[in-house]
Amino acid sequence: MSGNRAFRVAATGARLITGAAVAVACVVGVTVAVHAPWPVVRHDPARVEVTPLPGDSVLVCNGDLRALGRNTSAPSEMRPAATPDLTSAATSGTPTTEVLEVADLPDAGDVRVLTGEADGRTAPIIAAAESVTVAEADIAGFAALPCGEPRLESWLVGGDVGTGAEDVIVLTNAGDVPATVALSVYGTVPGARTVVVPARTQVGLPLASIAAGNEAPVVEVSAVGAPVRAVLQSSLTRVLDPVGIDLQDAVAGAQENLVITGVQAFPVEGDEADATVLRLLSPDADSLADVTVTAVGARGATTELTVPLTADIPAEVSLSGLEPGSYTVEITAETPVVAAVRQQDGAGPESDFAWVTPAPEIDTDVLVAVPSGPASRLEIANTSDDDAVVSVEPADGGGQPAEIEVPAGETRSVDVARDTAYRLRTTATVHVAVAMTAPGAMAVLPVRPGAAAEQAVTVYP
Repeated sequence: MSGNRAFRVAATGARLITGAAVAVACVVGVTVAVHAPWPVVRHDPARVEVTPLPGDSVLVCNGDLRALGRNTSAPSEMRPAATPDLTSAATSGTPTTEVLEVADLPDAGDVRVLTGEADGRTAPIIAAAESVTVAEADIAGFAALPCGEPRLESWLVGGDVGTGAEDVIVLTNAGDVPATVALSVYGTVPGARTVVVPARTQVGLPLASIAAGNEAPVVEVSAVGAPVRAVLQSSLTRVLDPVGIDLQDAVAGAQENLVITGVQAFPVEGDEADATVLRLLSPDADSLADVTVTAVGARGATTELTVPLTADIPAEVSLSGLEPGSYTVEITAETPVVAAVRQQDGAGPESDFAWVTPAPEIDTDVLVAVPSGPASRLEIANTSDDDAVVSVEPADGGGQPAEIEVPAGETRSVDVARDTAYRLRTTATVHVAVAMTAPGAMAVLPVRPGAAAEQAVTVYP
């Protein structure tokens, strides 16, 4: 081989080796680059947090108790049976009071609308509750109800259309435009009805007119045009004796976790299957609901059970076997549900009953109006994992606050005065209800948060 040829072979070999090395280096470099962090060019959008000005706080009261059947020629006609007493309070100032029209109830008393006017960026917390006692030949008992906020969507979980029951759905429109209200009945015999409630007016209609044939009806209330306050008034007669009345507020909507506190079990004679009953509905899908019953002051469950639910069909479960006392019922379901507990203290004359609806979460200051009536107490349930300390003081500042320690998973009770308002402060989330009890008289009023302070809204220009 000549020198030139040997040189060309060597040069070619060197180029091949160099090319292979460069190729390997490129592959390695690309592989490393893929897994290495790349430079990021990011522009955060301009944004600003704005807290809207709060609106006025508005509460709608229910007004007169209604009696059905007093006009034998028109059994569905309603007459006033009793006018309630009102207890109210506000954190600042005095709420203004307006009166609504009740066209379908001749000689009715006032249906009040209380308004706490916002001052700048502050809206007052207001609270009010009504109570009524009646002892007539056709209707007797005690009932109490907080004045509440109107809603576009709500649920009435309770009521009866059987023999002796005279239940009434009361719809109140405090707005300035008419409300078209769709009432949808869930049960073995579904039903529906649309009612127009004129502006600044209250109307009532018998539950039996839309829910006949249902042993355990649940009614969805949907309003268009203006929000309405929906209330279920119940009264019951056995043989010829009136055996109680109740006023039940509508609940805002279905949830997967519900806490019903203030439930009472009473001594019973004979069959106790209907003394304390839980009614449940899963409106969207079949579900399973786990029910835990815990005695006030106790740690750990008293009773536990699982309830299968069929979509759109209400179910009832007897909570029989409970020792006399006060309880909290916690419901955890696979799908959102609505629920309420019916309790009664007897079956004959001078007995009473009450529907107990879920108490929402309380994690900020609230006012509680305790109406006039029988002995009253606050039931404070803590279903969270953190211990809570709840301060209870008269809203008028006329007494020392009481500090109530409520351990996680327990319920505590504290006596309160009737016809008095209280301010509650809590260090952790709790559920609260006012329970009022005497022989032949009972009512339970879940405590709801006041008009919430407006939360900051993030605005992107």
